[in-house]
Amino acid sequence: MSVRYAHTNIIARDWRTLASFYEQVLGCVPAPPERDLSGDWLDRLTCLSGCRLRGMHLRLPGHGESGPTLEIFSYDDMPAGPVMAPNTPGLAHLAFAVDDVAAVTQAFVSHGGSLVGEAIVRDIPGVGRLTCVYARDPEGNMVELQRWDAAV
Repeated sequence: MSVRYAHTNIIARDWRTLASFYEQVLGCVPAPPERDLSGDWLDRLTCLSGCRLRGMHLRLPGHGESGPTLEIFSYDDMPAGPVMAPNTPGLAHLAFAVDDVAAVTQAFVSHGGSLVGEAIVRDIPGVGRLTCVYARDPEGNMVELQRWDAAV
């Protein structure tokens, strides 16, 4: 059996704005075409009636043309979503390895994101030095920005 990770989906209130955020701040790259999906097949898949969704895939940085994508879609009809906390059961956050946690954190905030907690630097025995922060994108999805350095 062959298995390969394909994508992570974010349902956004405004898919174009959120996709632009990930392009500008983290260097994700559009993977055309834009999607505009509806029909009986989608209703059967989602167990929703008369649904329509639009959006696009973004290539994640560091993985090349065949790497996984971030799929950002908006449904025409969506309920209000929950606010996730770091300890909420379920998928909690996306994580990106970055060269400069402080600089990317600043870019996050200046492009409409926010912080969850504060940045930390911690030596993890047997692993190395972790510098990281939890942040939220403009729609409230949690993202961990991290850097690992060899143990000192």
